[in-house]
Amino acid sequence: MNIKDRLFEFEDLDWFPDTIRESMTDYLRYLITTLNFYEPIIPLIIKGLKQTNSSQIVDLCSGGGGAIEQIQTNMELQSDTEIKIILTDKFPNKNAFEFISSKTQGRISFSDTSVDASDVPVTLKGFRTIFSGFHHFNNQFAKSVLKNAVDARCGIGIFDGGNKNIFAVLAVLIFHPILFFVFTPFFKPFRFSRLLFTYLIPIIPICTVWDGVVSIIRLYKPTDLLKIAREVDNVNYFWEAGKKRSNLGLNVTYLIGYSLTKQSGQ
Repeated sequence: MNIKDRLFEFEDLDWFPDTIRESMTDYLRYLITTLNFYEPIIPLIIKGLKQTNSSQIVDLCSGGGGAIEQIQTNMELQSDTEIKIILTDKFPNKNAFEFISSKTQGRISFSDTSVDASDVPVTLKGFRTIFSGFHHFNNQFAKSVLKNAVDARCGIGIFDGGNKNIFAVLAVLIFHPILFFVFTPFFKPFRFSRLLFTYLIPIIPICTVWDGVVSIIRLYKPTDLLKIAREVDNVNYFWEAGKKRSNLGLNVTYLIGYSLTKQSGQ
């Protein structure tokens, strides 16, 4: 077992309190959205939707919603097709999902039941996406996530941001605590518990910094993603992996996959 498999992230633990987990994902949504972090990969998503004849995105491992609202806005600016989005997660952040759904007048909806990325219900049809979540999976589980999409003949897009180096680790250690101290009162939806566990008992920033460092260590390279994908299906599926440079010079690693057989729509 290598060091990546030995490490853990608090967000992944079944026993971890939802109050803390949800406040952590709310922070990540605020940060990623403010930076418009995933704007460079919008053309890749549009390409995946066109190749699979899809007009709906099923977002897996949505956390607190991440940058999905900003992503939808960017897609509307770059595409003439109305795209619906469904948020899902193993640990659904219902408060955040309801907040986003209400804010977007239902154009972004959600499932409030637990959804396993390796066993997505057949009723959830569309182009699957995972933002800032694939690094949580070891190779075996990552392969099962891709295999589930292939078995359902669904297109899938994996997008994970960050630079895998010591400077990125130092940035997490230095800047995350500062950002928490300054911006916590502005995170939505508002929670009194967030103030308590940030300023008086700083569990939220400590756990977020830990998870941020572990995330960097766990990041997959494009070659890693392609290797896993091709082991799943190297005949009937097209796979493309690479990097796009985001704001502040950070990289977004991506994997796009879809069936080589044209689909009738999802």
